[in-house]
Amino acid sequence: MEGKRLTSMAMGRREERRVQESLWIAHTELASAPGHPFYEKLNELLDAEGFDGFVEGLSAKFYAKKFGRPSLLPGIYFRSLLIGYFEGIEGERGIAWRVADSLGLRRFLGIALTEATPDHSTLSRTRRLIDLETHEQVFAWVLGLLADRGLLQGKRIGIDATTLEANAAMRSIVRRDTGASYNEFLTGLAKASGMETPTREDLARLDRKRKKRTSNKEWKSPIDEDARVAKMKDGSTHLAHKAEHAVDMDSGAVVVVTLQAADLGDTTTVHETLAEAGMAVAELVGREAEFHPDAEPQVNVDGIEELVADKGYHSGAAIQWVQESEVRSYIPERKQTGKRNWEGKQAEQQAVEANRSRVTGDYGKHLLRRRGEFVERSFAHCYETGGMRRCTLRGRDNILKRLLIHVGAFNLGLVLRKMLGAGTPRELKGRAASLILRLFEWLTCHHRRDGAAESRNDPILALFGNYRSAD
Repeated sequence: MEGKRLTSMAMGRREERRVQESLWIAHTELASAPGHPFYEKLNELLDAEGFDGFVEGLSAKFYAKKFGRPSLLPGIYFRSLLIGYFEGIEGERGIAWRVADSLGLRRFLGIALTEATPDHSTLSRTRRLIDLETHEQVFAWVLGLLADRGLLQGKRIGIDATTLEANAAMRSIVRRDTGASYNEFLTGLAKASGMETPTREDLARLDRKRKKRTSNKEWKSPIDEDARVAKMKDGSTHLAHKAEHAVDMDSGAVVVVTLQAADLGDTTTVHETLAEAGMAVAELVGREAEFHPDAEPQVNVDGIEELVADKGYHSGAAIQWVQESEVRSYIPERKQTGKRNWEGKQAEQQAVEANRSRVTGDYGKHLLRRRGEFVERSFAHCYETGGMRRCTLRGRDNILKRLLIHVGAFNLGLVLRKMLGAGTPRELKGRAASLILRLFEWLTCHHRRDGAAESRNDPILALFGNYRSAD
């Protein structure tokens, strides 16, 4: 009993420790931690390429020389958005909390322990002040980094799109002509049909009987007018935006990301995305010729030689436009119920038949498999594990600013994967665990007479799921 009392007295209580803490602490006594190896390598890469000087030069016009609130350095701002991808954080508020909570991320941002980390309002205000063009130039800078390391060819481009849930609720939509809410609109219909005081059940019954309920031509969101009513991947209906990627089929790098209205079809949005991809690749070809004047360009004058997409992008007009752009298309056809009428559409017919012959060939099938691998991978990393499937911002420009740096971080991950063997901190941690597992396996194995390795810890190793016994 006496021993228990002594232990309790020596341990103390949390309230007592708060009172005993000193008011002033020397900076040499502050807690410190080693930087994360992934972010340390990323910082070395950015510093070696002069990232901070580049973004400071681009953003200088948005900062006052003498007056104004204490500013956030452009390098810290863009690095914070990179953290959003690498840590899988969807909102700027979550980024601010994560940075304030991590000593390793403080080192990555270059913020001392005696300094306050940026809060979400500072990140949001900085994003609003720095224009969209500057964010696009930062994205192009990352593409140049990939091109200098041979991770971007630009010959073969795969295009696909996905829907992002908007930061707006369906119940908040209003009529474009009158501004009436959906409930007010139903009440007006009910009174017009003879109901003087319709109940909520009457309105629900009337809504179920209506053939066409919500059309983007008639309805809009008052808080995010760029959002459109669309069906999501899981079959539900939400206000959404449409993100479209143009991906290099040789390396998996995202050459262009565009943000479109969710109600526009793929055959409509492909024109803008392919045109921007062609300009981006053409600029990178000029960059390569500048650094290597004796080297012949690997792509044609238009920048792209081949386009790969899924059947949602197939239409006669779209295929003909791609062919007129001197790009070979590999787009599978949708199932046709009847024979098509090609009268007066000879050029379109030739383009569709040429595309069909390319798709059914071995090379075309190979490209379609690569499209499923590289293009879908970019969506999985950026929006699923990257945390951007649901938008936390409103307005096309605001979302696209965040999206450009988010996808730019994905492209930086390709460079780091070449350097470290891992493109995200989670992947690096998983590879380290796999290495320890293999070392443990090697240390616990003994060789049988037939030369095979037999482990004495098969039941333990089987728990990791990747181990295969010699038997």
